[in-house]
Amino acid sequence: MEHQHRRPRSWPGTVAVGLVLAAAGGLFATSAGTAAGTDLRAVDTDLPGLVRQESSRLEARGSDLSELRAEVEELTAQVGDSTTLDLQATAAGLAGGAQRQAVRGPAVTVTLDDAPSDRPIPDGFGPNDVIVHQQDLQAVVNALWANGAESMMLMDQRVISTSAVRCVGTTLHLQGRVYSPPYVITAIGDRDDMLEGLDDSSEVGLYRDFVRAVGLTYRVEESDDLEMPGYDGSIEMQHAAAASGDGARKGGG
Repeated sequence: MEHQHRRPRSWPGTVAVGLVLAAAGGLFATSAGTAAGTDLRAVDTDLPGLVRQESSRLEARGSDLSELRAEVEELTAQVGDSTTLDLQATAAGLAGGAQRQAVRGPAVTVTLDDAPSDRPIPDGFGPNDVIVHQQDLQAVVNALWANGAESMMLMDQRVISTSAVRCVGTTLHLQGRVYSPPYVITAIGDRDDMLEGLDDSSEVGLYRDFVRAVGLTYRVEESDDLEMPGYDGSIEMQHAAAASGDGARKGGG
């Protein structure tokens, strides 16, 4: 039988194979060390806990920011030269437009809340109809901005016209914080115009239809003199998109 002679493997090829095997062994060792005996696909699913933790962190940073601003204002006041005062006046004018300053005046407050949990859901309606949705909040906010509102708060935060109102499940996510109903929207401005805007809004009117049908809360209150803190969030619009119609209330009932 004729013998077949294999070509001798070249030295560079032998070295290359050795390097590949060594690298693979290193990857396996690193993977084992990272897993530490656990499943590498395992994921922490405590999302509510993570949200609460992040919200607390943002609140702490907001407090630190307020303290730093107070220190800056105090040091600036100590300098007190004409150039500084001119700069302060200019900054104050710009801050007003950016809603950075605290304001006070006549206000309208709107409260939205889910239907009572012990109230039976009427025939023809479902669980989705007895809770406040993102579009309900947005309808009130839009109606107020479009009809005389000059400054606004949502829950305990000052907001501006570009602030995102976003609901996840049954909670409101606003500027890094999480809220549950009842939701409170307060606006300073021309009260008569704001009240008329709420009455004329078809979207708010649809929500009021569900108030009568399933027991949602819609309460409007007036104040002669109410004070709001300055807005301390970002004034840069980073993302803009058309509002989604998912989960919108349907007429009828």
